[in-house]
Amino acid sequence: MADLSQEEWVEQLYNDDNAFILDVRTPEEVEGGYIPEATNIDIHLGQGFLDEIEKLDKNKSYYVYCRSGARSGQACAIMNSVGFENAYNLLGGFMNWEGEVVE
Repeated sequence: MADLSQEEWVEQLYNDDNAFILDVRTPEEVEGGYIPEATNIDIHLGQGFLDEIEKLDKNKSYYVYCRSGARSGQACAIMNSVGFENAYNLLGGFMNWEGEVVE
């Protein structure tokens, strides 16, 4: 797992042909806007979160974010523990995001 600044996260994301953006916030938080092309899997689902990430391709690179960076850090650690090698946490999360947002 790697914690990346917004600049590092964006640069790496846009240069990665194997990128997958994962939003681990609640559906209520997502209603307030999200990063384009993100897939939402709420980390608060517990076992449901694990069940959903197990369906994902472990060979992809996952760019993970939440509101502040705490839950996405946990999500990256969980993903690493079940065999995902490339999970990147967005430090500062969505509340500090300065890029494009889908309302």
